[in-house]
Parts: sequence; structure tokens; C-alpha cells
Amino acid sequence: MKILFMGTPDFALESLKSIYEAGHEIIAVVTNPDRPKGRGMKMVASPVKEYAIQKNIKVYQPEKVKKNEAFIEEIKSLNPELICVVAYGKILPKNILDIPKYGSVNVHGSLLPKYRGAAPIQWSVLNGDKVTGVTTMYMDIGMDEGDIILKREVEIGDDETTGELWNRLSKLGGELLVETIKKIEDGTAPRVKQGEDYSMAPMLDKEMAKIDWENKSAAEIKNLVRGLNPIMGAYTFYEGKKIKFWKVETYTDDQIINMFPELEEFKDRFLDLPEGTILFSDSKTGLYIKAKDGNIKVIEIQGENAKRMSSEEFLRGNSLVAGLYFE
Repeated sequence: MKILFMGTPDFALESLKSIYEAGHEIIAVVTNPDRPKGRGMKMVASPVKEYAIQKNIKVYQPEKVKKNEAFIEEIKSLNPELICVVAYGKILPKNILDIPKYGSVNVHGSLLPKYRGAAPIQWSVLNGDKVTGVTTMYMDIGMDEGDIILKREVEIGDDETTGELWNRLSKLGGELLVETIKKIEDGTAPRVKQGEDYSMAPMLDKEMAKIDWENKSAAEIKNLVRGLNPIMGAYTFYEGKKIKFWKVETYTDDQIINMFPELEEFKDRFLDLPEGTILFSDSKTGLYIKAKDGNIKVIEIQGENAKRMSSEEFLRGNSLVAGLYFE
């Protein structure tokens, strides 16, 4: 089948690889323009563009697609039979979606209709979901509102981060796209209406990354840390310095008291400690913090203007005083 592929990040790359290796004719790739990145602000191509160049596939990088008549005419001239869209990053108008005779399909990183929007994988982790998956669907002008073709479900690990789940779902998405294209070719692809019972997954913002010790439970803090790893990291402040947490574990009050018998004598006082209080902090024991409805142990941490490291390594060179608390 003659396919026009539209996508940008590594999540999209896995789908492009899958359909290329399945033997489909990729007539062109559309991806976002190169962007400056890193301290040197060097212009960097998207993973999709890099792969397309390796395979001698024609690449288009329009700044905009809506009302871009020259680009739309160029796509029409390619005469694609199917457009495959995976994490492209731009909303496509109807006059592009309707070009191919088999329509346009999308790979989405959730079990639609749950988590329509830009960040479905991140929100599944942030919300502590136990199950997620990928969906292929026919595209229309609404945000992830098209008819569902296929779904595939996976469990989310208790400690799995957004980055780890992203990698798993990207490969799964590639497999499902190949299966979807085969069903479209065979004329056996289903069309299932989504209905109105849906939830949204909006873009993440930096404000949500600050840990709210007073109002968020230990489990919610763990989900925040997992959900923002490796995107931006959940952060807190200690004596005015910003500290990021990249991996944590949760413990109940009883578990902490069993682990540290010396707390038994001060059990009532321990239970009444304010959230964010540092319980233990040394390179042998590790870093334990009181939280709402539980406690957390920090496994991986990053100090201000420093690199990520284990909490034990961090505490060999930095002092976090037990009894004080994170802001």
C-alpha cells in the first residue's frame, strides 16, 4: 500500500519502522521542522526525519499545514492510498485527511475514549492507572474522536515511569498499525463509534511538577514522580534550593515503625509530624520523608545544578537534616 507517514518523536519512529519493515511503500514522510536543542542550541532533526533520510524517503517539514495550499497540493500529487499519523504534533484539516482513498488513521497511546489529547501516556501514569494500551482509529477533524479500529491493552507496572511505558507502547503501536493496515487492505477493518464518555489528557505544565506535601498522599507523590520521569522531574525545595525526585518508594506508617524500631517510643509524635518532614537522612540508611497517608523513600534524586544520582550518593556530599522539612 502507498502510505504517507506523518509523525515526529521516537514514539512515531517505531510505527514508521514497523510499516517500512512490513514492506509497505512509504511515498513520503511529513515531520516537524528541525528545532534548536541543548546548550549550544544546535538544530536537531526529529527521529522520524533521521530514519527517513537513512531509507531515502522523501521528507516534508512544513511550519504549518492548515491553509497551506502549496503543501496540500503537493500531498495530492503524491496520491497516497492511506495516511498514517503518529504523534505528528499538528492538527490536520479535513482537506488533508480526505486525500487518500482509504482515509487517514492514527495510532494513539491510550485505550480510547479514555485520554483524548496530547499527553495520554503521561496522564495514565500520573493518575496511577493499572491498565492502558494503544488504539488505532480513523481520523476526523475532532480531537481523537474518530471511529476506533483496533485496541491492544497492557498492564502498567507499579514502579513504571512514563519513559518506560512510552517505550513499550511505541513498539506496541507499531505492531498494531501493521495489523490495522492489513485489515484495511482486506476490507475487514472495523469502525467502532467512541460515544461521549471520554476523558482528556492535556499538555503538561511546569507548575504541576511541584510536590504538594500538604494535600497529596504518598501514593500520589509517587505517581507524580513516575509520571514526570523523564520529562521534567517532580521537585521540591529545601532551604531555598530546588531538588528533583526521579524515583521514590512508598511505605505505610507501620512499615516505617517496623523498619526503625526506635520510632516505637515516639509513635504518637511520629504520626503527628507535618507532611514533608525528613525522617532519616544519611548515606547508609537513605532518605525517608513523611507524607500524607504514608511515607516515601527517595531512590533517585537531583540537587540544584547537579546531575541525577542515588540518594545515598547525594547524601555523601549534601546534608539534609532529619527533623527539618521540604517546602
